[in-house]
Amino acid sequence: METSVPPTSVVVIGAGLAGLTVALELAQHGPVTVLAKRSLSEAATAWAQGGIVGVLGEDDSIESHVRDTQDAGAGLVDATTARFIAEHSAAAVQWLVDQGVPFSPDPAGPLGLHLTREGGHAVRRIAHAADATGRAIHEVLLAMARAHPNITLRERWMAIDVITSRHLSAHMAGSRAGPPPAAGKDLGSGPSLLERRTEASRCYGVYALDIDSRRVDTLSASAVVLATGGAGKVYRYTTNPETATGDGIAMAWRAGCRIGNMEFIQFHPTCLYHPQERSFLITEALRGEGAHLKLPDGTRFMAQHDPRGELAPRDIVARAIDFEMKKHGLDHVWLDATHLGEAFLKEHFPTIHARCLALGIDIAHKPIPVVPAAHYTCGGVVTDLDGRTDVANLYAVGETTYTGLHGANRLASNSLLECVVLGRTCAAHILKAGTADVPNVPAWDESQVEDADEQVVIAHNWDELRLLMWNYVGIVRTTKRLERALHRIELLKNEIDDYYANFRVTRDLLELRNLVECAELIVRSALVRHESRGLHYSRDFPSTLPVSLPTVLTRPARSRG
Repeated sequence: METSVPPTSVVVIGAGLAGLTVALELAQHGPVTVLAKRSLSEAATAWAQGGIVGVLGEDDSIESHVRDTQDAGAGLVDATTARFIAEHSAAAVQWLVDQGVPFSPDPAGPLGLHLTREGGHAVRRIAHAADATGRAIHEVLLAMARAHPNITLRERWMAIDVITSRHLSAHMAGSRAGPPPAAGKDLGSGPSLLERRTEASRCYGVYALDIDSRRVDTLSASAVVLATGGAGKVYRYTTNPETATGDGIAMAWRAGCRIGNMEFIQFHPTCLYHPQERSFLITEALRGEGAHLKLPDGTRFMAQHDPRGELAPRDIVARAIDFEMKKHGLDHVWLDATHLGEAFLKEHFPTIHARCLALGIDIAHKPIPVVPAAHYTCGGVVTDLDGRTDVANLYAVGETTYTGLHGANRLASNSLLECVVLGRTCAAHILKAGTADVPNVPAWDESQVEDADEQVVIAHNWDELRLLMWNYVGIVRTTKRLERALHRIELLKNEIDDYYANFRVTRDLLELRNLVECAELIVRSALVRHESRGLHYSRDFPSTLPVSLPTVLTRPARSRG
């Protein structure tokens, strides 16, 4: 059954820090609908352990933070974006403090907060709530959203596609999606490319699936905000929650938005290696406080790879671990924090201590087995500093986006900061733009599809895609592996598109459809980059070019959805 509901001012897709920041700012002036495809508590924000950057201390400066961001980003950070984010970092932390987020205190610290240090940072500038910062932030903002009369939270609702001008002009054809395109390429200079943005394509709302009732609603809106997080689940091993299936990136691509820097997938160096727990992250802050990476014989190895040792940027640490594992035939390496003392570990890393202890690992007396895992999507939907995409009235914020902040690698704890700073500017721009009239949009058409006769196709393709990406498009890449991956991804896309065209949608089908879209974007972006830089390392192109630009893919206009 397809229905159309009365238009709302704004629909926010995603209930993590980015989405909730936008929603709370907008709700002061009008109604907002927030969609969460699983439970409201399952956003990636809640999994963030480390903290949020704030240029707060007397030993810190805007210039220092920008320099650290640029160093980590390996020459592809947009300087204007980095400076804008750094300049607004103190206000972002203060905004969270004002909302009631219980950061770890230090009476002698700036704003009365304890600041820690993570890899790539010159000084202590990370505000945190012990080792569960994301959860502390998310719980506070979610409680505020639940209580706000202008915010409607739709739990277990998944966006299918944004409604664009194409739907209005072509809905009489009876098709719910255009043909799958081949990705083009457009190497440009990053977010400034939004100067080419036109008003010819506009967003008028979103088609959304009520997962429990299997009903598809047509949600008309004067603006839609994509805040769905990254695409970590495209890999077999990831620190991401089940929600990280690249939904916003894929929807924006189908709508005609450009996608930038998708080859730069950050692999967190230290994910817990345990048969009962494949997604538990061991925060970078543990290394920031002095934990050592070691081989089974107790030998430290990071100094052989980088003079900064365990405090080198994540891409360097992840490649070093990958190198040592392959060199010695290891399934994992060890992260040793025993010398920090039990009392210190319980006070500063209670979540890690408790979780590892429950799995039989007492981190105060034994090293932690760790392995790299897909962690953060540094690329995404091209936006400006107001969250605007190439499609009018369609915005994007957070890990879903490419703003130029992260470049070829993300500096630790810049992600939560970006969510708050640009979440607030996005809301301000939407309010400034005002509420536009929303025309009648076509309802979702299920007249030519039926219930799927079996789900094994989805499960099989899901497993094949994630294993394929892990083996061929991982930490170290080759052109041959990438070409093989692309060939198989194209076959999988054809199978999935055929399935999508003939059967009623489910969450599993929609997530698989979005993941295979993101997989193709990652591989095509990686094939374009003929160098090794930041998170992208190619054995065929091991050198770093003296001058490089972001990778920006453009979808042919004729095939936009």
